[in-house]
Amino acid sequence: MNIFEQYESEVRGYCRAFPTVFSSAKGAWMTDTSGQRYLDFFSGAGVLNYGHNNDRIKQPLIRYLVGDGITHTLDMYSEAKQRFIQRFNDVILKPRGLSYKFQFPGPTGTNAVEAALKLARKVTGRQTIVNFTNAFHGMTLGALAVTGNGFKRAGAGVPLSHTASVPFEGYLGEDTDTLAYLEAMLTDSGSGMELPAAVIIETVQAEGGVNVASTEWLKRVRQMTQDHGILLIIDDIQVGCGRTGAFFSFEDAGIVPDILTLSKSLSGYGLPLALVLMKPELDVWTPGEHNGTFRGHCPAFVTATAALDYWVDSEFELSIRKKGQMVEKRLKAIVQTLDTPADIRGRGLIWGVAFDDRELAAKVSQACFERGMIIETAGIDDQVLKLLPSLTMTEAELNIGLDTIAQSLAWVLEKTEVTTD
Repeated sequence: MNIFEQYESEVRGYCRAFPTVFSSAKGAWMTDTSGQRYLDFFSGAGVLNYGHNNDRIKQPLIRYLVGDGITHTLDMYSEAKQRFIQRFNDVILKPRGLSYKFQFPGPTGTNAVEAALKLARKVTGRQTIVNFTNAFHGMTLGALAVTGNGFKRAGAGVPLSHTASVPFEGYLGEDTDTLAYLEAMLTDSGSGMELPAAVIIETVQAEGGVNVASTEWLKRVRQMTQDHGILLIIDDIQVGCGRTGAFFSFEDAGIVPDILTLSKSLSGYGLPLALVLMKPELDVWTPGEHNGTFRGHCPAFVTATAALDYWVDSEFELSIRKKGQMVEKRLKAIVQTLDTPADIRGRGLIWGVAFDDRELAAKVSQACFERGMIIETAGIDDQVLKLLPSLTMTEAELNIGLDTIAQSLAWVLEKTEVTTD
């Protein structure tokens, strides 16, 4: 471990919670250099929806590399890009009645968000972007400006402007209609809010604490933006690609965003790939107006195309929903046995256990690691234990993980009680 502590920046984070050196991984399991195996309930923060080294995705990549398939093309045409665009249209967009133009920005989610914000401002000629409390959209300046986390925002070192933060559903309590507040801000000339270019939203705020927007609330957001001529951007970077059950997290609400950002599990294999989807009439870019050296990574196109095989019919989606129901049932049963207040929330295969005791989630995460499991926390104070298992994880593996959570939670609570006494 000394090599990392000696040479790597103090900015490193996840390695502090999981202090071991990993050497290999397969499916739902990671293995360190000592041979210790860990069940992965983190999935690279949602990057590995199809598990580690999935053979259905890996083998086409190997064939492509062995055949000297081109790796880097900037935004020149390539066979790998051609196949991905065609396959994504045929398998994902057309069956859902969606028509979008594709933009490949830089390789990460925050690059996609930056492009989406810039495009919205260019299309409308307006500057303000409305974002929501506890949102997380990335670490570059534009994305930070629409992020709620004060710690992350402070790292910018400069003012983050031209945005307006409004309360997410439930932020002010179950009895407060947060959209009534937004509607008043938009319609009252005394509110001080300029007519925004866009509203950007995560249907499930993953990093913000697994805060789930209801379908009714999302429908109202879509209607409100349409009524006022405001573009709707949905950030599906962490909760898209099947994480909530359907391929897109907004499908269950029956809405269609004007602009959509994808990354993380889009490549299906952990290779960097980001995508902005925009309604055709919004494609007002001039050539080269927004670019980047690594926009469109050909090996990632290959794996992303292979991953779409999971979506040719409804079987995979139904399996995600079934496993999600199982996880929800188990978590509720675990929480009901506790003497400490906790709240369960989630959809599909993203779930959170939010504790009133804000130190508890981190302690449970550490206890799980000691028992051979990787699981992270979320929320502004890391008060939520966040479950992000791979979508391909078996029910048996899910139960192993849920058993580990139950055991770790019981151990932490017992230890805390003894210490308090």
